[in-house]
Amino acid sequence: MAFYSEEEKTEDYLFKIVLIGDSAVGKSNLLARFARDEFYPNSKSTIGVEFQTQKMDINGKEIKAQIWDTAGQERFRAVTSAYYRGAVGALLVYDISRRQTFDSIGRWLNELHTHSDMNVVTILVGNKSDLKDAREVPTSEGKALAEAQGLFFMETSALDSSNVAAAFETVVKEIYNILSRKVMITQEIKKQDPSSLSNGKTVMLQGDENQEETKKGGCCTS
Repeated sequence: MAFYSEEEKTEDYLFKIVLIGDSAVGKSNLLARFARDEFYPNSKSTIGVEFQTQKMDINGKEIKAQIWDTAGQERFRAVTSAYYRGAVGALLVYDISRRQTFDSIGRWLNELHTHSDMNVVTILVGNKSDLKDAREVPTSEGKALAEAQGLFFMETSALDSSNVAAAFETVVKEIYNILSRKVMITQEIKKQDPSSLSNGKTVMLQGDENQEETKKGGCCTS
């Protein structure tokens, strides 16, 4: 959900983004690297709900990305619908050195679509790209799946920081672009019929039928 008010041109935007994927694919370390530039080589499964709010500047607007970690619930296949509620972006993460985490992508996509809006901006992330000698999932496979599902795609390494910021920024920028189009449409409607909308109209970032046309599988790799 995002809000826009014509009376408050400098109003912040707050986007909820969720990290999903099998346990131990590096979700928490991706968040730690992006939000705090930290990495924990011996990190254990996340216990308890965790989220970080990261500020970004896009086209002169201050964007706040509220990024949620799964809190280890995925180990029990019990990520709740509340976790997804209100999400407008998602990073779907697998480990390039563990084939089974890639094979789980379809299940995670189904869960995402079941518990959230179908048009959540999603990027498929092949993490641990630094483990070149242990790779089990070729980059081409990740790209192909992303293209088939209409997702952005990127390979990252939380260890060496490769593409971590770019992955999050890709999602946030696309959400902002969709919202901007909705705001422009709202303004055009108001110009044509000023009585149809009151000042401070809330614009809901949901159900964007044009989103699939804007997604590009195979965005980039490390």
